Amino acid sequence: MNRCFSPQAAGRRAAALALCILALSFWPAAQAQTQSRNFPAAALRGTLVVVQPPVISLDGKPARLSPGARIRSNTNMLVMSGALVNQELTVNYLLEPNGMVHEAWILTPAEAAEKRPRAQP
Repeated sequence: MNRCFSPQAAGRRAAALALCILALSFWPAAQAQTQSRNFPAAALRGTLVVVQPPVISLDGKPARLSPGARIRSNTNMLVMSGALVNQELTVNYLLEPNGMVHEAWILTPAEAAEKRPRAQP
């Protein structure tokens, strides 16, 4: 039984292993792009502009973010409100009982095309 490997075989195995690891590293990103997000039934559609955190403009009217408010990007990652100052964003959002925005999801173009109720004036 020969237990010695030739240098060429070891190089091929290392290259095959590296290729497998590289292919597997792209799998979560591809899965994330194909999954659609499920928003709560109570979520409303609106246009959000962060004026100066926690002060925001929601559909052109002044509003506030609640303490501990979460804003999720179109890739479902948390985003700090300070990074979104003066950007007009189409969002789905939830209000807390005091009327402050507690959760907001920045929408992809496909999600924005779906119909969703807006807040009553």
